[in-house]
Amino acid sequence: MGHMIGDMAAHLAVAATEPAGIAHYSGIAAHGLLRHAATVLPNRTAIRYGHQKWTYEQLNYDAVRCAAMFQSLGIRPGDCVGILLPNVPEFIIAANGVWRAGGIVVALSPLMVEREVREMIKATACRFVVCLDMLSHMIGAGEVNSLPRSHFSDTIDSISGNAKDSSHAEELPSTVEKTLLVSIREHLPAIQQVGYLWMRRQKTGMWSLPSGKRIAWFWEEVDKTHREWLPVPIDPVHDAAYILPTGGTTANPKAVTLSHQNLVANAWQQYVWTNRLFGTETMLAVLPFFHSYGLSATVLGGAAMGATLILHHRFNTRQVIRLIEEERPTVFHAVPAMLTAMNERLTSNPADLKSLRWVISGGAPLEPEVAMEFAGHSGALVVEGYGLSEASPVTHVGPLYQPPRYGTIGMPLPETEVRIIDPRCDEMSTDDTRWVASDDLMVDENDIQACDFSSGTVGELVVRGPQVMLGYWRDAQSTSEAIRDGWLHTGDLATVDADGFYRIVGRKKDLIITSGYNVYPTEVEEVLCNVPGVAGAAVVGVLDHACGEVVKAIVQMRPGAVWDETALRSACNLHLAKHKRPRIYRRCEGELPRNFLGKLIRRHLRDSFALPSGRDGTIRDSVKDDVGIGASEIVSDTPKQPSFEPTATKGEYHE
Repeated sequence: MGHMIGDMAAHLAVAATEPAGIAHYSGIAAHGLLRHAATVLPNRTAIRYGHQKWTYEQLNYDAVRCAAMFQSLGIRPGDCVGILLPNVPEFIIAANGVWRAGGIVVALSPLMVEREVREMIKATACRFVVCLDMLSHMIGAGEVNSLPRSHFSDTIDSISGNAKDSSHAEELPSTVEKTLLVSIREHLPAIQQVGYLWMRRQKTGMWSLPSGKRIAWFWEEVDKTHREWLPVPIDPVHDAAYILPTGGTTANPKAVTLSHQNLVANAWQQYVWTNRLFGTETMLAVLPFFHSYGLSATVLGGAAMGATLILHHRFNTRQVIRLIEEERPTVFHAVPAMLTAMNERLTSNPADLKSLRWVISGGAPLEPEVAMEFAGHSGALVVEGYGLSEASPVTHVGPLYQPPRYGTIGMPLPETEVRIIDPRCDEMSTDDTRWVASDDLMVDENDIQACDFSSGTVGELVVRGPQVMLGYWRDAQSTSEAIRDGWLHTGDLATVDADGFYRIVGRKKDLIITSGYNVYPTEVEEVLCNVPGVAGAAVVGVLDHACGEVVKAIVQMRPGAVWDETALRSACNLHLAKHKRPRIYRRCEGELPRNFLGKLIRRHLRDSFALPSGRDGTIRDSVKDDVGIGASEIVSDTPKQPSFEPTATKGEYHE
């Protein structure tokens, strides 16, 4: 592994002779990273996707054309544009085009169910959506939605667990004026193109999608735009650039709002962490771009480094290993579930992964055994990072030029301040000048350092820096609860050692994080409690070394009701995104444990319903090979295995 850690002096010498990245993030809009790379490295390959490639100059040119297209459609500064795409070049082009036009990108996850997509569109008043053709039925606007779906399509969707949520879809008025469609069909082998059309027919009810006033093909719309892009003034510090859905343990809908400076600063911080390597690296880009980790580390971080991105629209173990062998990337941002799946494959099918220099894992806690095993297979330095969507998301990363400290999340990124405080220092009084703690601990706000804990003591991790969000979209109260005096309260419990390495030891809240996605127990419980015969339900997280946690439901039935796990699963399939659906169902004999206020005591449930011998075998089977986009499962070489991948919200990037 020593040659992968490399000699810092040699890297700095090379960096000194190479074109440089941005000196600092100040005053730069989100599209400025791509523009800078196109100016300094115009002929360097920016993207390789299948048999296609874009240089930085070509990619920036297409982003400018896209911006002109949006302006011709009538976009105004501050308008929201949804992007519902997997990892395809059009995601990067559309995002930079929206930013150039002064708009705000709204992240729409292909993992969402139709109701969730439409609620997010409504909450942010999206005027336009750039959408994968296979998912166009989820938008709720355009000619494609005015045509009847066939009975055959509805039947197939019911069987596959992708049924329309008809109870909510029609009641949500859409703000979408135009949907712009993108297809990945032409990038697939011939036989898979047929499968793609078949799957699209199942989901939309049509073999071919119409083009008209309210729905059109993305590239056709770009190509027919003849006007020039008109520059728009942007205030990087205060203007919103990116909105992504998140929430709290109460499942109240919230959306993180990140400024242009938030995005650029976090990309710059990661670039500086590499000792400003620029124009030298090749990055494997399989983390979903709609996830804050994927956007920051690969889309923006890649541009900040002038790196070549190797795109693939989903993670599939065998395909990704083959990509590494063929494309020889040097940097791989991953989640633990990916590394676990690759370790299993590599044990019986060794491959040449020696091109990898750095593997940076986020999205869930990384077990040291998983990291060491992958380092053994690849020769790469494997480090862990931490962050949360509210921090764009990265705040900590393991050092890249020294031996790894497994089990830690590394150290704070440049210009990131970190404190570990007494968890009781929760609220600032509004009627005096003191911090009010939950257990009558009183601390003068002029001496707030009294809340700080010493090295080795467990406390709440709070962070402050240029990557901390503007706030939650149109939710001042939640924003003020999360950010106090500029400090973002993560809700995670952590320690720091004498060398400055941080370790996450738990969470203050009952949030469940599975493969980097946040699951809010009450949202799942509400669905379960609406199933006939269910008297009550409680949802907890169960430790899993591949996913961090998996969702487990403990269900109390009404007297005389018959236990029907199939009905429970069907309800969750209909109303919940894949990552929110329980993997394990257990019947509670008797009543669920509650306190005198009627609140569930989840710690009792975790203890009483713990899995014997560490894990139920059925969990392991479900994460065996794929960690990818559900919308493009048909392109996988193992289509029968479920797929799931790393949204980000609080506590996610070691999240």
